[in-house]
Amino acid sequence: MTRLPSALQPAWPLVKRAHRLTAFFAGAVFRRISVVFGQRALPRRGSDSTAMTAAWEPQAVTIHVRPEGEHLDREQPPGEPAGHWAFATMRTYDVPPPFTADIADGTVVGDYGAVVTPGGTLDFETSPYFAITDWREHPLFLRRRLPRAEQVDGSVLALATRGGGNSYYHFLLDVLPRWGVFEESMPGREPDAIHVPSTTRYHRELLALSGLDRLPVIEASRSTAVRARHLLVPSPANPMEVAPRGMVEWVRRTFPAVETADKPKRIFVTRTGGRNTRRLIEEPELWPELEGRGFVRIDPGAMSVRDQIDHFAAADVIVGIHGAALTNLVFAKPGVSVLELFTSTYVKHCFWAITDSIEGASYRYLIGGEPRPAGELSGIQADISLDPKRVLAAVDDLLG
Repeated sequence: MTRLPSALQPAWPLVKRAHRLTAFFAGAVFRRISVVFGQRALPRRGSDSTAMTAAWEPQAVTIHVRPEGEHLDREQPPGEPAGHWAFATMRTYDVPPPFTADIADGTVVGDYGAVVTPGGTLDFETSPYFAITDWREHPLFLRRRLPRAEQVDGSVLALATRGGGNSYYHFLLDVLPRWGVFEESMPGREPDAIHVPSTTRYHRELLALSGLDRLPVIEASRSTAVRARHLLVPSPANPMEVAPRGMVEWVRRTFPAVETADKPKRIFVTRTGGRNTRRLIEEPELWPELEGRGFVRIDPGAMSVRDQIDHFAAADVIVGIHGAALTNLVFAKPGVSVLELFTSTYVKHCFWAITDSIEGASYRYLIGGEPRPAGELSGIQADISLDPKRVLAAVDDLLG
């Protein structure tokens, strides 16, 4: 979404719908003609669940399940305007039991981690993509054929999933926790390699901090495919960005804080950049007041991952603008107080969900701009305009 030019971002809902329809109709054609490409043919069908995939191809697909799922039942968070639909619609969610599928001669395609069985099935449950509910809309079907696959005579753990290649949030909370799912559902098993993006600094830092840099990495990029004798595919760890408590606890255990004694107790998470970068327009006026209340301003994008972890783990109060930097809320201490600032064109539940999974934490939100219809997300990089008096009143209530 953020790749759209600023002028086109208000048209995002139409662009996304066009993208889905193009994949749907192009796939109907390309699935027929790609059969001439043999092993590079597009999958001919898709399953709604990995259990269905295993039923269709029992000789190729084995599922290792950890029996316990998780039921989430959350209270609507306080904020202005009250009762916003972005939170109300995600208060309850049933997280399915986690599993890992062992697919003999399975193929994983692209940086979105599309999983294809040897029988030509797209396993949709382990191949999710943004805002689609039908496997026929998957962007895999914008291709005429699959990329030429790298053959691996061994086991490959498929960690890559949508967004992980260019989003700190998705890499930390969608990609890496799939390792936790794998550990729980196939204890004692070590793959020969992992399929994961590793091109950015934070990719490499997080892989090193988790210990996964000990394993050979097969780079997950848009134009690659990998076929393994055993493709090990964990289920999504963070479906619908609901931040299950089990996933949050795994991240907190895997990336503990190291040095917090010298870090500030109150932090304001800024966003830098020019127009249409989701900056807070009134920040120059607001900041002196926040500084007078003991806040320290930080820009996590300019910090190492280790420093981000330690800063968020040390803070008692966190005020921040909606954006990837707030992914670090997953490291916050029990009892932390959080205020998140939004523009009305783009309000999401994901950071509230993280905070709700931390013991004793409190969260509230503040939205600037005219109210938008339920379900509408557009102008995601639009700058935020909030009266500093409103922000300070919310901050003082948080501190009170």
